[in-house]
Amino acid sequence: MRVAAPAFGPIPLIAARVGIGAVFLVTVLARRGGLKGLSPNAVPLAVLGTINSAVPFTLFAYAVLFVTAGFAAVLNSTAPLFGALVAFVWLHETPSRQRLLGLLVGFTGVLILVWDRLSFSNDGGTWAVIAGLTAAFLYGISANYTRRHLGDTDPLVNATGSLIAATVVLLGPAVVYWPRTTPDGVSWISAILLGVFCTGIAYVLYFRLLARVGPSRALTVTYLIPVFGVVWGYAFIGEVITRRMALAGAVIFVGVALATGAFKRSLASQPIVETLTRS
Repeated sequence: MRVAAPAFGPIPLIAARVGIGAVFLVTVLARRGGLKGLSPNAVPLAVLGTINSAVPFTLFAYAVLFVTAGFAAVLNSTAPLFGALVAFVWLHETPSRQRLLGLLVGFTGVLILVWDRLSFSNDGGTWAVIAGLTAAFLYGISANYTRRHLGDTDPLVNATGSLIAATVVLLGPAVVYWPRTTPDGVSWISAILLGVFCTGIAYVLYFRLLARVGPSRALTVTYLIPVFGVVWGYAFIGEVITRRMALAGAVIFVGVALATGAFKRSLASQPIVETLTRS
């Protein structure tokens, strides 16, 4: 998105992204014989495609034009907090103390990781922050909306239908704002990778996770985005992993484990004899 957004512009890039992702998933869903699951859920899928893909993707594509990657990661990582807030207000779901602690620990880890990279550009920074936070808030709403209205639907149907809807929503604006200069090959490759891997395949995994563990726990994977950003930076462009990064990564993983209840499951899975011995 950082590479392609300047060449395409936010709206055309995201239209290309969701369109490519939709074509990819329609092919997969058709091979599974699941296309019939789209029409009965057309309305909720249209809503989901708007609030979970079309609008937040575009807002983040706009944000990365004006703020650093680290700051964008922090904005994105607020989604679990918004998700818990929406679940509390809308679904009357009170998070346990452990999950709330995990959310706060995870967010603290993200702040540690990117604190030295937080900076605004001289132009558009404030609006970029508002755009990013709004996108994260929409992620929180959409996760709970999926649970409420599409919880029993095949995750692949949810992923495919929402991307089709997002493509329809963005098609007209993308034509209007399509760049006068044709994006170069690198930008197109970035858009294709975004569509297939970061959208098509990732959405199948995300909606499957959402169905299995619920919105609050599923959203906690957002905390891992900055960690993977550091890892890919080290692997592909030679960035150095500092002690701060290592510490932050450990804090983030602890936060995710607390928020998802992994510690409890790990303890519960231990043999009874071992547990009694340790006691």
